Formats: sequence, C-alpha cells, structure tokens
Amino acid sequence: MIVLGIESSCDETAAAVVTDGRTPDSHADRRIGDRILADLVAAQLEDHRPYGGVVPEVAARAHLDRLDRLVGQAMRQAGIGFGEIDAVAATGGPGLIGGVIVGVMTGKAIALVHNKPFLAVNHLEGHALTARLTDDCPFPYLLLLVSGGHCQLLVVEGVGRYRRLGSTIDDAAGEAFDKAAKLLGLGYPGGPMIERAASRATKPVQDLPRPMKGRAELNFSFSGLKTALRHKAAEMAPLDDAKRADLAAGFQLAVVESLLDRTRRAVKAARDAYPDLTALVVAGGVAANAALRTELESCAAAAGLRFVAPPQRLCTDNAAMIAWAGLERFRLGERDSLDFAPRPRWPLDENAPKLTGAGVKA
Repeated sequence: MIVLGIESSCDETAAAVVTDGRTPDSHADRRIGDRILADLVAAQLEDHRPYGGVVPEVAARAHLDRLDRLVGQAMRQAGIGFGEIDAVAATGGPGLIGGVIVGVMTGKAIALVHNKPFLAVNHLEGHALTARLTDDCPFPYLLLLVSGGHCQLLVVEGVGRYRRLGSTIDDAAGEAFDKAAKLLGLGYPGGPMIERAASRATKPVQDLPRPMKGRAELNFSFSGLKTALRHKAAEMAPLDDAKRADLAAGFQLAVVESLLDRTRRAVKAARDAYPDLTALVVAGGVAANAALRTELESCAAAAGLRFVAPPQRLCTDNAAMIAWAGLERFRLGERDSLDFAPRPRWPLDENAPKLTGAGVKA
C-alpha cells in the first residue's frame, strides 16, 4: 500500500510518499528507509524570521507557491506515478486555516483527477502515530506531544482512539521557547536557538519557576514562566552573550523539569489504567530537544517502559507522518468525502473535559 501525504498546517510545506512495507509474498515489515519512499520539506524560516514568529497570511501564500512543485518532486523521488498510489492524505487540521485549506484543496484535486481515495488527517494524529512508522510501537502507549502549538499527554489506545490525560492551560512549550528566544534576542525558531545558547552557559539561572510542578492534575502552564524570565532579564540587564546563555539555560531547565514532572505523574496514572502499556513516546517539534529526550528516556527506564523518540527530522512538521496516519486509517477501511471542511481546531480526544485558563486551545 502506498500513500501520498501533504502537510501545510503551519510554516512547513511538505509532501511525502510512504508504504506500509509489506509485500504480497512475505508480508514482512521492511525497514523505515523502505517505508518512506520520499520525504520533502520546504521550510519557511526566512519568510517569517523578520517577524520573530509565524505570520499566517505569509505562510498560506508560501504554501500556495510551493506545494504543487513539492508534490511533483516527491513523486519523482519515490519513482512512481499517481496511478500507483492507493490514496491521498492531507492535513485537515488543526492549524492555521489558510495553510490547511491550501493542503486540503491540493489533496482533493489530486484524488479527484486520479480517482483515488482522499483522507483528511488530524495533524496531531500524524505526530501520535509516528512511533508506529519508525518503531512499530504497539498499542497502547503514553504520548507526550510537545510542539509549537500543542502540549498534551495522551494514551494512544489505537488508530482514532485517544484519551487525553492533560494539556496546556495557556501556552504550548514550543510557543514558550519561541517567545523566550525573542525576549532574549536569540532569533527564530526559538527552540533550537534556546538550546544552542544554553549549551554555552556557565552559570545557568536557577530561580525560575517550574509551573504546575507537584500538582495532582496533569495539565501544563508556561505563561508564568515567560513572565518570570522577562523580570529576570530586566534584573540582569544589560544583557551580553554570557547572560543570555545563562538565562536560556535556566529557561530550558525549567521547561524540561516541568514537562518531566507532568510526564512522571502521567506514567503512573497510565500504568494504573492500562497494565499493558507498552511505551513512553515523545513527538512534536520540542521532542528534538536533546535535554528533554535524555530526561524522558530515564523516566521511561525507571518505569520499565520502552522509550520511543522519532528521528529529529520526523519530530518537526512533515508529510511522512501525515501519509502514514492516512495509511493506517485507510487499512481500516476509512476514507473522507471530498466535501470535508478544513478545521482550525480538531482535538484528538473529543470527550476530554473542557480546560479552563487563559489562551486555552482545543
């Protein structure tokens, strides 16, 4: 089975072709390199760098300019024609609605012209199922999903079956990194810039808060931490490179410790509810952070769980994960109508209790 995937929910224009790696003769799983036949991403960093963050209208126009060409390149890299694919999958949400519309309409057009099934994929499900693309991770597993727009703990029970244990009540971790980097004058994107600066620190700032740490609930909060960083930066002004590095290291440490505290508690709750829990999985752009990966790996080992973190190129937004999520759904007999409406909000767990807090996102 071969699926073309399209991703355009934020500031990465992406197209990929994946296969389930099964042959009629052996039905044997093949390696990840065989599963991903093509995986292309056109980054928009330079388009948004002057603004210190993603501008929705700029992102949508960039998707429109690049997506058709990128799809063609992906098909050539895979060495196949449209007649050889089994389905077309495109991110249907959540995300910046202008970009989502571009990807959905492109996917629908390809599906219609070539008479192929169309699948609208939840972007978060793409992240959630990446561990199955890379590591054949069996259900159920605990997922820490940390990205620029989302910060959640979920039990992945199966394709389309998710139980949310906690989420952010204000900012996502990736958004907090972006804003912290902008505050410190480190540039964009914030996550890599904070991590790079932190590596040069000699005296990391230690007295920044660890939001929600110790609380029984499993939600996250980062707005107070950003405020504390602003006050600390003002206290240490004027800032030179050494002070920026120490502040970046302190901020990164606070974020990692907050995420780790929430995750440890979630592991216990998940193990109690799911005795057959197979793994602790981290996904999303912030999952590329080396300090976070190291701490989560230790957390998983202490709980006797397998730890799964996708390769860094599959942590950030990509179309391989969208194609794979579409493939998993298509194998179950699912498909979407061509009248599917793109969604700016699309929670994985529709039954999760409603959160309260400034800036809460679905």
